[in-house]
Amino acid sequence: MKATLYTVLALLAFAANSLLCRMALVQNYIDAWNFTALRLLSGALCLGFIVLIQAKSIANPANNNDDIELDVDDRGSWRSSISLLVYALCFSIAYVELDTGTGALILFSAVQLTMIGWGIYNKERLSTVQWCAFIIAVIGFVYLMLPSATIPSVIPALLMMLSGVAWGIYSIRGKVCISPLKTTTFNFARSLFALPVLFMIGFSHLSGLSWQGVALACASGVLASGIGYSIWYVAMPLLKSSQAAVVQLCVPVIAALAGMLFLKEELSIQFVIASAVILGAVLVFMLAKQPGHSHSTHSADKAAANAPK
Repeated sequence: MKATLYTVLALLAFAANSLLCRMALVQNYIDAWNFTALRLLSGALCLGFIVLIQAKSIANPANNNDDIELDVDDRGSWRSSISLLVYALCFSIAYVELDTGTGALILFSAVQLTMIGWGIYNKERLSTVQWCAFIIAVIGFVYLMLPSATIPSVIPALLMMLSGVAWGIYSIRGKVCISPLKTTTFNFARSLFALPVLFMIGFSHLSGLSWQGVALACASGVLASGIGYSIWYVAMPLLKSSQAAVVQLCVPVIAALAGMLFLKEELSIQFVIASAVILGAVLVFMLAKQPGHSHSTHSADKAAANAPK
């Protein structure tokens, strides 16, 4: 139940991030460089503020809670921070050049290959039912996105692919996370080393900067990224790499629903069919038993222990 709750909350945050990025970048409220810089900066500041509040709570003698997350010494890593930076920057740059369908197809294909490939490398075994459910979910995803997809330019396509690989790596590294909030805070803080470069390049785009773009970038950083990624790092140790990869196929569906609610986008029969196929297949995948349960558990523990450091 805990894994389900945190996974759903994380997926909602991912979908919100997609919506905020689309509103900011497609509407030309802000450029990709300043958007990424403000997203990382606002996320780091928000998380840092929360950590300080919790640190004061720990220092309070009246607080007898020995299980507070910040007691754990988990400071993230440079590899995670670089993965986060590469994902955020490449996604923003490519998003401007690619339409929604093309970008989503490339991004989530790269995420699936990275995370499921890592799971197979660590001997996560999938049952026949799970393989069938995964294939059906991918077919539903392609059916949902393909009509809006076009042949992409090479550079934006490569950047979006790199973004997907980086996100897959960042997610995998969350399997060994002990203190999600603290880890995410340090990861965001380390990513700020790139801010001077981002703002330097973004300086030439200041004339096109609007308050809407700044607000959307900060909302993306604080809510959808900072808090959302902390929640995702709570869920990751509770999921196998293959499960974490497959459930993310729900993100385009949730994002499309949000687009209908907030951007007045139209509901189509194709969307209803594709959504039913994707959500149904993901549910079957998650509920299906994996072959050799005890072996799978051992493999999951091994995968967590061997996650890239």
